[in-house]
Amino acid sequence: MIRKEADVVWRGDGKTGQGEITTQSKALSGVAYGFTSRFEQGKGTNPEELIAAAHASCFSMALAFRLAEAGFQARELKTKAVISMEKEGGGFTIKESKLTLEASIPEIAEHKFKELAAEAKANCPVSKLLNAKIILEAHLMKPTY
Repeated sequence: MIRKEADVVWRGDGKTGQGEITTQSKALSGVAYGFTSRFEQGKGTNPEELIAAAHASCFSMALAFRLAEAGFQARELKTKAVISMEKEGGGFTIKESKLTLEASIPEIAEHKFKELAAEAKANCPVSKLLNAKIILEAHLMKPTY
């Protein structure tokens, strides 16, 4: 079993309080988050941004593994994840994660690329974790030699 951790410290109420996030690897160490970074344009990060980063990076790695198993190697996989959150009742709900992929993969057919991307979307651990609609847009970029 692999375990990864993050620690959060929050001080104050939900609107005016402030938090700090530190990850096990220390890639994030005391990174600020709060109401303004989540619902406005304040400095710091927020849970939805972190979920987007987690989903995009997980999907990209899953696709890299799928490609290797099929005999391909990507020159580059550029994945953007957009998390959509909507007001629902007295709170908010994450409604979807939209993945947009631009890939440069030599000698792969479009149908095989789409098949492997769909498998990676369905099987990356973060996709399995999210209880939301997950959309994937995958674009194969023509190689520039």
